[in-house]
Amino acid sequence: MKLLDAGDVIDGFEIIDCVHAGGMAHIYTVKYAHDGQGIDKPDPGFVMAMKIPRMTAGDGSESIVSFEVEQQIMPVLTGKHVPRYVTSGDLDRLPYIVMEYIEGKTIQNMLDEQEGPFSIEEISTIGAAMATAVHSLHKQNVCHLDIKPANVLIREDGSAVTLDFGLSCHAHYPDLLAEQNRKAVGSPVWIAPEQVVGVRGDPRSDIFAMGIILYEMATRELAHGSAVSENGMRRRLWYDPPPPRKLRADIPEWLQEIIMRCLEPEAAKRYPSASHLAFDLTHPTQVTVTERGKNVIGTSFGTHFKRWLKAAGMEYKPSPLPTQQIEEVPIIMVSVPHKDVTDATLYSLREAVSRSLGIRPGARLACVTVISPNASSSSDTRKSETSVYRQYLSMLQQWAQPLDLTQHQVSYHVLESSDVADAILKYAENNHVNMIIMGAATHGLQMQKFVATVPIKVAMYAPCTIILVKQTLPFSELAEVPLD
Repeated sequence: MKLLDAGDVIDGFEIIDCVHAGGMAHIYTVKYAHDGQGIDKPDPGFVMAMKIPRMTAGDGSESIVSFEVEQQIMPVLTGKHVPRYVTSGDLDRLPYIVMEYIEGKTIQNMLDEQEGPFSIEEISTIGAAMATAVHSLHKQNVCHLDIKPANVLIREDGSAVTLDFGLSCHAHYPDLLAEQNRKAVGSPVWIAPEQVVGVRGDPRSDIFAMGIILYEMATRELAHGSAVSENGMRRRLWYDPPPPRKLRADIPEWLQEIIMRCLEPEAAKRYPSASHLAFDLTHPTQVTVTERGKNVIGTSFGTHFKRWLKAAGMEYKPSPLPTQQIEEVPIIMVSVPHKDVTDATLYSLREAVSRSLGIRPGARLACVTVISPNASSSSDTRKSETSVYRQYLSMLQQWAQPLDLTQHQVSYHVLESSDVADAILKYAENNHVNMIIMGAATHGLQMQKFVATVPIKVAMYAPCTIILVKQTLPFSELAEVPLD
């Protein structure tokens, strides 16, 4: 379809300007046109954009099906990480989608504008925003499956928006692309190994694509090159790219650990959810660095050969529902009190955490305690802010020591706030926590009448599941309790 001019009217929408003319679609800013009868449609409250796919006689069925997929998925998406949907046109007459136009730069714009690699801070900040946006999709049972720099837009406030859902998969809708195609569907540079062999709907495919983006931001190289042949794409089923630190010496081990974990050929070895990725990018000092992060040489030929043999006979299972994947490997937060607390309360919290982790291999545990701002402002030089922080950090580590954490990542966080409940709620929301475990009373008996509202407030406003633990005695002490 030829470019439209300003002032042209399409189905009651007046063209303002063409903001993008690409190989797959034209995008225009639009507004409601006057109907000529003095009755105008109400202002939607945001600038609108009309996306018109470029479909010619020579295009294959994939272009048509992709439009149908986007037309099917966009109306059910919600939240600030996707454009708001307005309406769409009839495929048989004139296909288009009208949505919110969002100001900002795509990551591709940023890559084009910047010659060298991004700073470590830029990578972690943009990466965390991107992972948060992708996590929002997964919570709605949508896998994007075409995450690439051009499809992630960063607003001025730093938040990310995902664009272009033509290759996406919604777990509750028919996968039209899977029905129409028997080959890999996706952008070759960013496509995940399981997508190469035709598996769609695994949220960890989006994590692989984000790893490719982080790798390029850090090194200005494409992790798997620009190969578009089937053999070139199949190579990523067993092949690791060169470690980022081999290409750029100032990349810290924790960042390489994150990037290379995203790029694991087997989906099960990547981050289990985008929220886990966002967590590590937000808390770099808490990242557990393995050989992935320390390696500056690369993966050996022998390891690649073993992976090649394994990949040749591997059977790929159907993907879990994105929401199911998130629930099975959650981020669990435990609020550990530090003032007027009994051993029985600490024991009860630890038992509750142990039970929760025991049925969720791979879950992440965040141990949190909230201290008063006054705790680190003592005039005693021995009570400096650093020493006070370390004191409470050590307390958390000692509390968690008896837990079996061999299958889990754990981190420790000391928060300063005069409002304990508010600090817990903000931490849970900002870090995509799936479950909060805390005592039914957050302080000792002497203070309960003053702070009993803390667990109630958290329970009322928590953005996730909350477990309130009642104090119980360890079995070893039950014999000492006199019976009536």
